[in-house]
Parts: sequence; C-alpha cells; structure tokens
Amino acid sequence: MDRKIFLKNSLGLAGVAVAVPIISRAENFLKTAQATGAVLEETIACTVTNTETEGPFPTKSPSTLVKTDIIGDRTGVAFTINITVLNTNTNCSVYAGAIVDIWHCDKDGNYSEYGGTQMQTTNYTAYHFLRGRQTTNANGQVSFTSIFPGWYTSRATHIHVHIYKPDGTSLLVTQIAFPEGSNSAVVLVNSATAYGYTKGMTGYTYNANDNVFSDGVSTEMSTVTGSVAGGFTLSHTINVAGPALATNEVNDSKNFKVEQNYPNPFREETVFPIVLKEKSSVSIDLYELSGRKVCSVISKQSLSSGEQKIKMSRNQLKAGFYIAKINVENSSGHFTENLKVLVK
Repeated sequence: MDRKIFLKNSLGLAGVAVAVPIISRAENFLKTAQATGAVLEETIACTVTNTETEGPFPTKSPSTLVKTDIIGDRTGVAFTINITVLNTNTNCSVYAGAIVDIWHCDKDGNYSEYGGTQMQTTNYTAYHFLRGRQTTNANGQVSFTSIFPGWYTSRATHIHVHIYKPDGTSLLVTQIAFPEGSNSAVVLVNSATAYGYTKGMTGYTYNANDNVFSDGVSTEMSTVTGSVAGGFTLSHTINVAGPALATNEVNDSKNFKVEQNYPNPFREETVFPIVLKEKSSVSIDLYELSGRKVCSVISKQSLSSGEQKIKMSRNQLKAGFYIAKINVENSSGHFTENLKVLVK
C-alpha cells in the first residue's frame, strides 16, 4: 500500500520549511531528503485514500442531515469524530468546501433508515441516528459528535464516509478503520457493559479478517485517543482527487503567474516569485499537511503589477512538509495556487 513520507532530522525536528517541486518526482525528492541528513520513516506519498463499498445501509437523503451532533436517541460512550480532507491534485493541500457524509452503526450494530429484514431484524426505517453531513472549513476539517460504534457479524468496527465536491459531484466513498489491540478503544468500549455494550469481543471480526479491509488499512486507519469515562476522539485524514485548483477558482495564466519558491529546500529564507498583470491583493498562508494553519507570510497585501518577490524567513518553523496557499484577488476575480514546501 502507498504510504506517506515522513522526514525526521537526525538531530530532532527543529528546522526550516522548504518547498518541494512536484512530489511525483519521488526519486529526486528522496535524494534531496538523504542529502540533508533526513531519515526516511515511510515510503511515499500523496495518494488517494482507498475506495470501499458504501455497504448495504447508505444514507438515503444525506442533504437533509446537515448536522454536527449525530447522536439522535442513541446511547453509548461519548465519541468525537474529526476528519481532515486533503486534495491530491494540489499536492495534498487542505480541501476547503468539500461535503463530507458519515454514517455508522449504534452500540448494538444497527443502522438507522433500515431494518425489519433478515439483514437487520430491528426496524429503524423511521429513524435517522448516527448519520450526518458537514462541509470542510478553511483547514479542510469537519467534526461530528457521536457515540462509539458497536460491531456486527463479519465486520470490524468502522465508519462509512462519502466525500463530494461542493457541487455535489461524488469524489470518494471509503471507510475508516479502528486500531485494535488489548488496550485499544475497541476492546475497552466493548467491555463497558455499564454503557450498554454487551457483546464483548467474542465473535468479533478483526481488520485482518474483514473482507472490506482485505486490501489493508494503511490509508484508512484512524487515531483514537481518550477513555471510556471521558469519551474518545477519532482523528483521520482522507485524501481525495479534487479539482486541480480550489473549487470555483480558476487560474488565468494571463492574469498572474506563480513560480516554485526558491531555494528549495531552504534553511533560513525562501522567496515566492509572483508575476501580476494588474494591481492585486495577495495572501500567502502556510499549512501543515494535517490542515492546521501555521502562519501567514503576507495577508491581503496590495501589490502592484509586475514581478514580485515575497520573502519568508524560517523563524520557528519545524522541519517537515508544508503547503503554501497563495490567494490572488483583483478585478478579474479570485484565484488560488498551492505549492509544496519542505523545511529541513
């Protein structure tokens, strides 16, 4: 399975952000990484998260379920679901404005909107619990308040996710897997009889034996932290092949031009070269791959037409990958480009 590259300086993470050209040039990138004393911990890169089945219980009318709190009338261990969406067509920068639908079973393994059949005997066709829709914010993130999912025969604990473009075009259907082990949240919750989880782990299907996850879970595995008493929090990043530029934003090459920053990588300072055809408002913001904004290089600064060279100093940036989101606004509209930045 494809996995992301993580770089760690042999003396620690203190370092500088540096821009990388197109990451698809893996060989050149690896040479650069090795030349700077970095240690490769995983293999590359920015790839789309695995596609999985919607399953037999997809949401019937997801547009009616725009909500953050999806608990409904269900009970169980408190659970927060945090999802970040990245766009592989913009070097895995954050994808703002994407529509994210999620759904999962309750503590007893039942889904709302279905039932009364051999597949699910309990009839919940008139219920809409544990289903919701949110739109990713400027950091590419959505968050849902829920209860920890139970399990049912032949499936490991999981969450279904369907991601769409802002216009409703489907981008990816996938599932989120949960860590397993003696002290994992899955084991702890299913032992929490006081919270109504009565199945335990007898008959549980682990990820390795789950047919849906038979191709592995390297792109679908989440991080789960917390406790039964205090509740658990799931964090997960999903990569989708979104538009080449930000939604509803088209780069007119006759209007402006953004080139790769240099030097690349950089230690103390780097330069973003931008050519403007007219006076424009320009912002450059730096993000971690998780979607967290690190800093603003410039913020809505009015720049005259012609070639501009915008400098960024290392300051307190740690070694690692970053995404520089460059926004240009002028009489022709609003445009965005994203550059991969690496600090060594």
